[in-house]
Amino acid sequence: MSDLFQLSNLGTADFDSGGGVGDPSSLNTGDLRRKYNFGDRVSELAIPQDPFFRFVSKVGKKPTDDPQFKWTEKRDSWHKRYAYVVAFNSGGSVEVHNSELDDSSSGSAVAEGGTVQLYMATDYKSQGNMQNIYGQSGNQIDVGATGTRPEFFLPGQLIKVPVRAVATATYGTTGYHIVKVTNVETSDLTGNMGADNDNAECKLITGTVIKKASDNELASFVLDTGFETGGTQSNESYSKSISEQLENQRSYVIGTAHDEGSGYPETWKDQPYSTNYGRTQIWKTSCAMTNTARATSLKYDSNEWARVWKEKLIEHKFDIESSLLFGAQSDDNYTTQGVVDYVSTFGNVFSLDTATKTADDFLDDLSNYMDPRYNNSTANVFFVGTAVYNWMHKLGGYFKNNLEVSANFRADFAMTGKKKIMGVDITTFSTPYGDMNVARNIHLDGTNVKMLGVNMKYAAYRPLIGNGINRDTSVYVGVQTLENSGIDRRVDLILTEAGLELSMPECHAMWT
Repeated sequence: MSDLFQLSNLGTADFDSGGGVGDPSSLNTGDLRRKYNFGDRVSELAIPQDPFFRFVSKVGKKPTDDPQFKWTEKRDSWHKRYAYVVAFNSGGSVEVHNSELDDSSSGSAVAEGGTVQLYMATDYKSQGNMQNIYGQSGNQIDVGATGTRPEFFLPGQLIKVPVRAVATATYGTTGYHIVKVTNVETSDLTGNMGADNDNAECKLITGTVIKKASDNELASFVLDTGFETGGTQSNESYSKSISEQLENQRSYVIGTAHDEGSGYPETWKDQPYSTNYGRTQIWKTSCAMTNTARATSLKYDSNEWARVWKEKLIEHKFDIESSLLFGAQSDDNYTTQGVVDYVSTFGNVFSLDTATKTADDFLDDLSNYMDPRYNNSTANVFFVGTAVYNWMHKLGGYFKNNLEVSANFRADFAMTGKKKIMGVDITTFSTPYGDMNVARNIHLDGTNVKMLGVNMKYAAYRPLIGNGINRDTSVYVGVQTLENSGIDRRVDLILTEAGLELSMPECHAMWT
């Protein structure tokens, strides 16, 4: 028995393939006369189609009038006035192995009032204040690498130098020295600086110790940083926790102190700007329909053209969503940047095995990603695949469902509610680092990407609009004559030309 409606083609009536035109047996009259007790409606599967595209097009649409658009990022420097002590002067010789700080003139252990000379280097670029990003080995910036010289040190500053107990090989400090800077000069350190930076760009700081802690071993010389071992290790600060490890080794400027009537001090100027560029991509979806099919009234969807047109619009948006997630920028192939490719190349990268990852481990990841020195925005949306979506609900719901005593006692990681934002289902999880807005995105299923943390403040959809022409979802209509038929049919084309702009890579993250 044939199907009554052949929705796979443009036909509108069933027929018997055994007959021909004019043959009484060509029409399957039994099927045409039977009602089959058809209902009044058709069930339609509704799926979350394009959560990421919906967000960027609704809250981050910034038209561009050039298919290759540029943008500027600004990174402030006031909280980055830190450096690592990579060597010091001990009685006229440069010490990089002996980690206990000596007086620069005597070579013996320094005391309050003593003079020290410290070689200071850092791990971010002065131009643009570009820093290491957690998990990005390909964009690693070594301590003392080219372009990292700490230009902010000035005479009259006070510097906090962290120290620890002698012969302690673990992270952590037991106190700090305070050094008042009396002189600053450029003096690079050559050799014995670890596998990744044998020639370190430094500033040589001369200063007076005005407070000395009881311990005297420099905290910068932790055994796995490579500063002290003479070339056997690398300075992989991109893989260290900022709060637990790197901060323990950093010497910060903590203010200035000048004599009465000393006049104007020296100054410095940073360069906080960096630029990047993107390009637009052209998406096309065609739709065709014969006038005969358009003029035929059918059951359920009476207007076949309207049904197909609606489906093509959804298909078009679905393609844009996939491109904005997984695309890679190419000027030769006219493709825009996808958020997965961008974050995997420039953003924070963490691992997530739902079989072994605990809530504590996940909160450690959040502490690095949501560090207020680099990313304190509340505009983060976390797009997750189905497996991670379930995993988060299991973690967040276990305490509430099994251990909660009352509403006044809850877990640090807990599901607190659900809501809709611009038509997208959002689950809210409460964490010590603020609420997580989590959206399930089925496009991530079956990929290595388990979670995307996108700061929507730094994500934009850039449609090409200029000179009175709008290429943001334009529609072109034409009439085409089929060869050897003489039948006219309507041909429509849905066209979009736009690109994705992602900036501040340290504000985006990926769990794989």
